[in-house]
Parts: sequence; structure tokens; C-alpha cells
Amino acid sequence: MCSEMGIFPWLPLLLYFICLTTIFLVGYIPHEDHIKCSSGNANCTISNVYRSFPDRSICRAAEAAYPTTEEGLLSIVANATFLQKKMRIATSLSNSIPKLMCPDGENGLIISTKYLNRRVGLDESAMTITVETGMTLRQLINESAMAGLALPYAPYWWGVTIGGILGTGAHGSTLWDLGPAVHDYVIELRIVTPAGPDEGYAKVRTLKIGDPELDAARVSLGVLGVISQVTLQLQPLFKRSITFLEKDDSDLGAQISTFGNQHEFADFTWFPSQKKVLYRIDDRVPYNTTGNGVFDFFGLSPVSSFLTAVSRTIEEIQEYTGHAVGKCITGSLGRYILKKAGYGLTNDGTSFKGYPVVGYHNNLQSSGTCLDTPKDGLWTACAWDQRFKGLYFFQNGISISLYKAKDFIQDVQKLVALQPKALCGVDIYNGILIRYITASSAYLGKQEDSVEFDITYYRSKDPMAPRLHEDIFEEIEQMAVFKYGGMPHWGKNRHLTFIGAINKYENAGEFLKVKQSYDPLGLFSTKWTDKVLGLRDGITVLKEGCALEGLCICSQDIHCAPKKRYFCRPGKVYKNARVCTQLTS
Repeated sequence: MCSEMGIFPWLPLLLYFICLTTIFLVGYIPHEDHIKCSSGNANCTISNVYRSFPDRSICRAAEAAYPTTEEGLLSIVANATFLQKKMRIATSLSNSIPKLMCPDGENGLIISTKYLNRRVGLDESAMTITVETGMTLRQLINESAMAGLALPYAPYWWGVTIGGILGTGAHGSTLWDLGPAVHDYVIELRIVTPAGPDEGYAKVRTLKIGDPELDAARVSLGVLGVISQVTLQLQPLFKRSITFLEKDDSDLGAQISTFGNQHEFADFTWFPSQKKVLYRIDDRVPYNTTGNGVFDFFGLSPVSSFLTAVSRTIEEIQEYTGHAVGKCITGSLGRYILKKAGYGLTNDGTSFKGYPVVGYHNNLQSSGTCLDTPKDGLWTACAWDQRFKGLYFFQNGISISLYKAKDFIQDVQKLVALQPKALCGVDIYNGILIRYITASSAYLGKQEDSVEFDITYYRSKDPMAPRLHEDIFEEIEQMAVFKYGGMPHWGKNRHLTFIGAINKYENAGEFLKVKQSYDPLGLFSTKWTDKVLGLRDGITVLKEGCALEGLCICSQDIHCAPKKRYFCRPGKVYKNARVCTQLTS
């Protein structure tokens, strides 16, 4: 994230140096609670960590509840069921981009898992751990490692909760073993659901391996109830060896189908405008291999809030003036400096001395030290923190079948050939992260072995302002979704990515049967979740300027010059950018 710097060659270099230096000098003030109530726990609003949902709406609720035990959670759900009050679940850090935590209207109830964050049990001989779902990934990794155990695969950002991971299907990267999705290592869970009056209006259901309903609850979007406890299958703690190798991207399409079988934790970071790819050569090594490496990825480390605000201002100027060359310079310098610094890898927890970096799995699998707690008056923060002028962006997470990934990559390369500077804006957000995902038995999990493309790019604070080279960005997103049948990451993406998504899941009908059984009144559902699950129409939105936000797509070519105002027609095909083109077929 420190790569968001200026338009002059010397400025980003200077700011990068200062930015990376501050990582080691100061700590971070804790994140604020994203649930805010004006009267005790009543009259509440909720936001995500970016303080903005894709449609820029504000989510409200009549009240918020903070259970501390499963018994307390059961009582809360029972009372709300008796009153037929809408409920949604919120986590302590609220990372999801879509409106997954928002109840319908203003009379709903937000149930926070903030205080459901304890370890319930640990069986070293069976190599299992049972935790409450408000526990963060970082806590889980540390609790497991202290017992000599490890969750083999996990998201790279440890500032997510176990409940949030299961709700959205979050994952790491591998084609090995059961795959990279945390939900595929769940062997038992307990979930609190509504019930009838004869059962006290709420009940705790225990689901275990072999129960088909477990495959519904593993990835649930929070529409079945509140998962209170999860038991995960672990492995003995092991060591890994990591080497980042940079190559040109000429054969990336060919490599995509083989590289994931060659290395257990393989992934790619692709810089399309620079025509470079960073290969992650990452495998297990014998436990007695020398090394005590640590991975503290710079993009997830504390950065100077002042310099981040400066970088955001400069990027806004670049966008307003159409200064694509400045973005290209910034992206190139950022990649060079991160490369020299080992991308946050250290051989001994202090300094980077070269590859390979060998260390214990728990010190290499995830990071996020910008969540650390020493207070410094917000001098440093996560780069996207909105308590100052942090980075503000869109993020796509779209998985494409492994056998189609080569063609998609080649189509993107063709667009870059037409507009060589168009994707420099992606490069300065550390490129396109490409991860491997295996097919899952979860009803809303991945249907086949796939490759996920995570693309982060500039978003304007003005909903009426087009992005620089927006036509190219929109073309890539629509190609991924419509031409290649891409499936959205449930916790990321703009509205249009979810159009028709549920039809791509062969067991969607089975999931909806479980949903109807567990919550027949739809108390844990919202208009948004119903639309995503295909239960009602209208994922697209009729709203001024909405095509710029990915909320809808329209039929006719419309001149999309900056500062123009126009309306969208939901359900139609539209290319919304400075130059309107036809949807790629």
C-alpha cells in the first residue's frame, strides 16, 4: 500500500523510504467499532472498514447486541424471533465490501460476535481446535502454534474472524490437499437458528462431518443463523521455504495451469502494464531446516497516515488530470522498492538478507501488523483507514475455471497492448494477486479447480467522476464475469459481479432448502441476500451515476465524459467509461 505515491520520479522514492521506515518506528491505534449507536445499544448505524458500501448507502438498525456466551446468543436470537425482528451478524473488524452485515430497513438487530472470541477446546492427539467464531485468524494461528499445530491454509490478511471467513468462503492459495479454503477444514460447527414456540423460538444445531447440512453452513452468507462455535482439523506445525522470482509475463497464460501443481503455496502477483509477474515459489521443508523467517507484508503493515494522505491526494490529481504516465512511474518504483525489501519477508524477523526465506508456517502464512495496538495518535495506520485520508478503492475478487484462465489472461494482455498505460493504476496497488482454489463440497463453495484474480483499483469519493481508463477496467471485469463465467468472492466485488452468480452453483437449490428449514421466516435474510441468492430481482440499481459504481449496466452507448450526469436502466448492457464500447462477448 505504500506504493501509492507521486507523479514525479523522486517523490515516490522519498515517500516510500519514509513510509517503510515508519513501519519499524511506531505502532497503531486500534480500529474503531464499526457499529455506532446514539443511545446505548439503540439507534445504530454500521459500516465496513472502508466506511463505504458499493452503493454508498448507510446501513441502520434499531439496536445492536453483543453476546458473550452461546447461551446469551441463544437468548438474543429467541427474543428477536419472537418479535419477528430482522437480524444480521457483524464481526469486530467488518472487512466485507458488500452489504452482508446490514439488516433490512431501520428496525433490525445487529448481532456482533466481538466478544465471542475464545478457544473452547483443543485436542492435540486428534489435532483439532474448537473456537468461537468471533476469534480472529491471527488468534487462531497463534493458539494452534502454541500447541505445535497449524491451520494449513488461510487468507493472507489475519484481520478477519472465523465467522467472517466461513460466511464469505475466504481462502489462501493451493491446489494441494483439501484446498486453500478454511471452510473445507471444518469438521463440526454449532449454529443458533430461529425455532418455533415449542422450542423456545431458538435452537442450537450441531453439524458434523457426514451431515449434508454442514455443506450448507460452511459457506452461508449469514442467512442460516449465527454460527457460535467451529471445530477445525489441523496439522502438525511445519516449516516453509519462500522465494519470490520475477519474470516477464509472456508465458503467464501457459504457466497458470502447471505452476500450482509444482509448489504447494504457489501464487502470482501480476503487473500487467509492466509486463512482469512475481512467482511465489513456496513449499514445505523438513522441520529441522535452518531458518526463523517472518512475513510481514508491507501492504498490511502500519504506514504513515500523513504520507498515505499525501499519496491519495496525488493520485486524485493524477486521475483528474489524466496523468497516466505518473501512475506508471509510481507503479514501477513501488515494485522495485518492494522487491529490494523482500516484500516484507525477513530471514530472522528483523532484516531481509536474501532467498530462500525459511520459517515456521505460523510466521509466514498471514500478516497484518497494522492492527497492532500501541497508541500513537493515529500517526500510523492501515493504509485504507478512513479516520484520515486513507486509500479508497474498489476490489474485485473473481475466480475463473483453471482451464479457462489462460484465455482470460491473454485477453487482458490484448487490452494492455491496446492501451499500454491503462493498468498502471493496478500496478500501484501491488498488481493483480492470482491465487489457486480447489473445488469444494460446500454448496456455495467453488464448483471446480479455479484461479482467483484479486484486482484493487482507485475509487473516487465523487460517485459522478469516472476513473482514468475506466473502459479497460470495466472490460476486464465484464469479461471475467460474463465471457468466462467467473464466480464472485462473496466478501468482495461490486454489484454487477453478482448478476446471475447463484446460477453457477449446482447445489444452490440444496442450500436454499436448508435456508428455508433453518429460517422459514427469513429473519436472517435481507433484500440484498435475497437478490444475490436469486430469490428476488434487482441486483442492479436505478440511481444517478450508478454505472460508474458498477451498480447497473445499460443498453445504449452513452457519452461518458467526466462530470456528465445520467441514469442507468437496470438489466441492460452498458459500457461506462470515458469511451463507451460494446460488452465483450
